[in-house]
Formats: sequence, C-alpha cells, structure tokens
Amino acid sequence: MARKRFRFVMIKPTHYDDDGYPIQWLRAAIPSNTLAQLYGLASDVAARQALGPDVELVLEAYDETNSVVPLKKVIRDIRRDGAGLVALVGVQSNQFPRAVDLARPLREAGIQVAIGGFHVSGCLAMLPELPPDIRAAQDLGISLFAGEAEGRLEQVLKDAFAGRLKPLYNYMDDLPGLEGSVVPFLPAEVVARTAGAHTTFDAGRGCPFQCSFCTIINVQGRKSRFRSPDDVEKIVRANLAQGVKRFFITDDNFARNKHWEELVDRLIQLREGEGLKFSIVIQVDTLCHRIPGFIEKCARAGVKRVFLGLENINPENLTAAKKRQNKIWEYRKMLQAWKAQGVLTYAGYILGFPADTPEKIRRDIEIIQDELPIDLLEFFILTPLPGSEDHQRLHKAGVWMDPDMNIYDLEHVTTAHQTMSAEALQGIYHEAWDRYYTLAHVETILRRAAACRMNVGNMMFLMLWFYGCTKVEKVHPLQGGWFRRKVWSQRRPSLGRENPLVFFPRRVWETVRDHGRWLAILWAFWRIRRALKKDPTVRDYRDTALTPVTDEEELQTELMQTHAGRIAKTYGAPDVGKVQAAE
Repeated sequence: MARKRFRFVMIKPTHYDDDGYPIQWLRAAIPSNTLAQLYGLASDVAARQALGPDVELVLEAYDETNSVVPLKKVIRDIRRDGAGLVALVGVQSNQFPRAVDLARPLREAGIQVAIGGFHVSGCLAMLPELPPDIRAAQDLGISLFAGEAEGRLEQVLKDAFAGRLKPLYNYMDDLPGLEGSVVPFLPAEVVARTAGAHTTFDAGRGCPFQCSFCTIINVQGRKSRFRSPDDVEKIVRANLAQGVKRFFITDDNFARNKHWEELVDRLIQLREGEGLKFSIVIQVDTLCHRIPGFIEKCARAGVKRVFLGLENINPENLTAAKKRQNKIWEYRKMLQAWKAQGVLTYAGYILGFPADTPEKIRRDIEIIQDELPIDLLEFFILTPLPGSEDHQRLHKAGVWMDPDMNIYDLEHVTTAHQTMSAEALQGIYHEAWDRYYTLAHVETILRRAAACRMNVGNMMFLMLWFYGCTKVEKVHPLQGGWFRRKVWSQRRPSLGRENPLVFFPRRVWETVRDHGRWLAILWAFWRIRRALKKDPTVRDYRDTALTPVTDEEELQTELMQTHAGRIAKTYGAPDVGKVQAAE
C-alpha cells in the first residue's frame, strides 16, 4: 500500500506596521520559543509514528518575522498530500489580526487551521466570554487551542488527520509538568534567520509574582514548573550538533527557578569540563543579586546578556503595578554585580502608569542615566494586554480600550490615561528614546563598559541597534531586524493594496533613505568609540553609577534623598515620609 502523508505547517505570525504592512526582515531579532516547542513536539509524534505506521508526518516551520510565508504553496502541498493542518502558533494579541488574515485564504481553500497562543489563552483565562475577534475567527471555522501542548498535540494531530478538528481545545486548567517532556528544537536553517542565530528554550514556566500588567501569571500560572538538568543538557547538545551555539532562555524570571543552581552547574560542566562553546541570554528580576553565587555562576555558565525587569523607579508606580518586589535602592548594587562579571544588561522601562506625567518621566530618565549603570534601556507603553489583571479590570468597569488588537504591541496608546492625553503619552514614549540615547549618554555607557573591561565595540553596535530601530525603522528593537521587507501584496486587507506605481518607487526611496540614516547614527557612535580608544585614561573612568555599594541601608537613604530632592526641585517640597512609606 502507498504510504499516506499528513502535512503539519507551523507559522509564527508577525503583526502589521502603521502603514499596514507585515513587519518582516531578512534577519529578525527575537526567535520564537513556541515555534521551537511545537516543532519539537511534532517531531516526537512523527518519530513515534503516532498517526499510524503507514502515515508520514511532514513538518514545516515558518517565523513570519523573518520569512514570507508561501500560502499558495502551502495550499498546493496540502491538497497534493490529501490532508494537513496549518497551526498559527504563539499568537500574541497584537499578532491575532494578522493570524486571522493568514488563516482566511486557507479556510477558503478548505484547509484546516488552528490558532493558539497568549491571546486565546489569556482571554479564556480572564474574561467571562470570548471577545468579538475570537468569535469571528471561530465563525471562519478556525479551531482554537488554549493552554500548553505537551501531551496534547498528538490528539490534535490525530483529530486533524481524521478530519474532525474540534472548535476548541481548552487545557487552561491542566498545565503539564516539564521535567522529562519533549524538548524544544528548530532546524538550523530556521534558526539561521534570526540575528546572531539564536535559538530558545524554557527551563521553567510560571511566575510567583503578581504584576498587574503581566499575562504570564494567568496563562502559565503562578506555580512554577521546571525542566531537569538532563533536559537542558539534551537541548544544548542537540543544537550544538547542528552548529547552533547561542541560546535565549525564555523563562520570565530564571532567578526564581528553584533548580537554577543544578541547571547552571550542568552548563558550567559542559563549558568548563568538556570545553563546549555556547552563550546564553536570560531574564531575571532585580533581586537576583541577593541569591548567593547566582550572578557569578551564571557568568561561568555562558550568560553574556541579561534582561532585567526594572519596569519603573517611581515608588507610586511600582506600588500601583503590584511590583512590590522592586526596590529602587537595590538596583545599583544588582547592576554593578552583573557588570563585575562582564555581562551586558538590558532593562525594560514602562511608561504610562497612573502617576506618570511627561515631566516625571523626563526626570526619572535623568536619574537612571546618572545613577544606574544600565547598558541598554528599552521603553514600553503600559498596555492592558488581554490575559492581564489590568485588562480584566478595565473590561469589567466598561472602560474604553481600542478594539484593534494589532496595536497592542506596547508601542501604542490603547486606553485613556488619568492625566495625559493619548497624544502626550505617545509623544513622551518617542521622546524617551531620544532622551536616553543622547550622544553624551552613549559616550557615558561606552566609558562604563571600558572601565568594566567589557566589549566596547559590541556595546556600541547594540546601542546602534536599539536606537536605530526606533528612529529609522519606527519599530521597537524587540520587533526589529536587519533589512526590512515590505511585500506589496501582503498589506492588511482592511486597508487595501496600494497602486504599484506609488508603492515600488517609494519603497526604493525608503530603502536608500533608511540606510543613509543608519549610517549617520553609526558614524556618530563610531566617532565616540574612536575617541575612547585613543584615551589612555578610559579604564580609570568612574561616576556615581559605578560607585561601589558598601551598605544597603546607606544606598537606600542616598537614593531616597536624591529622588526626593529632585522631586522637590521640580515640583516643590514633597512629603518625604509618604514617599518612604510607599517604598
């Protein structure tokens, strides 16, 4: 008998820019962990011949941030094979409109389609009923998947192979364990389309904190689940075998993994004991330096960059966001500890908390520049993401929120602010990038890097990336990439296609203009770098941010006085007692 074929196509969708074109690059910045996880699970199903010994399970994976998905070819291939399923995976709220637009021609061709990810899972977890956009997707015959796929993907594929895909697979109340489960994996040719050829894995899921703007605690749960050291070693070895040497551990907070030391010790053994070469990016909270040996061991395990959940330095905002674990007097000590190990620090900063005003935001950026040795600072607009407590609260209260999920990308204003107009908040968001990445502060960051014996050239190019993405490409660095693609035929359907005689000449001009702007920023940064290389005293540089912290309480008092003093200078004398009580 001829062997049957079933084609499983996994697509991680992008979202649309302000002109309605999918944000796509020749090389994208951030890899998709969900795509890696689904590909790994599907590979296991194929290896076990779970659909039957006479069925070949054919796998395809596309990350639309770095690939143009050939929908017509996908349709032809599935029709030729006789059966298949297209899964839109890891779909966030801002990607949901694009996911549905990709699904529509597939459904019109009679192809089975499923959508999973944080938007579907978050809405099911936090809302009393499905919102209109998800119901409209169901009306198109799109199947929905909520929850995590470990132990469940096989059944979905069996249902699709039998032509009986269910309208909804809801596993939100049954989160699987991770230890010993199938590990995430992507072929090297897919990984190569990300900048730096990074791949991803999660060492754990879930978070114990209660940040009101976060969706993770309501989708992945507040009870943490972990992979074993054997699991992590298997992931690393499998990727090294195909030449992939850079990893992004996607845990929201790796420092809260109760098995962190076992995992890190295993990675140290691979690096120092066997001489394997790899590097790692992790995400942690601002209290990680209090864990004995954590930062030092992470550096030995290959951590080269760390993303920090700074979020804000204003005490009122931290309290309002239930970010009580963040204490501003801890920040400098923590950042200095990472710099002492030569690890580059990223920090996210959220704008638009209830207490924010443009004046306060400008003041806080100045404080950060002067007193905290952060390398790369990235800004976000506080957004009520579906699946978060903030979104649930506003939904229950009937507060207006923009119905277009495409702009729920943390770069656009989506609901009213207590004191700022939408224009003012959007304006201070763009201004914040200019204020932090001034040429004077770029020089300061490079001087700090040189004084800490870090790679100054690498730091310069990363700052170029962060600032250039916002100024030239008009997208957040996390959505950035190298060489922007704009496909004329893929514009958002609701906006219609542009006249090709207008689109293509403009696109040529945009490409030339934007590369000129990139070169102008590079030239300005490079001149600073060149001057520092000629400075014989560059390694002796010291400023407030690099001043060692010797006493935690002394640092608290110092920062409180500075913070209160700057408030007084800007607004008049505050009630310092209230500020201290809030902190």
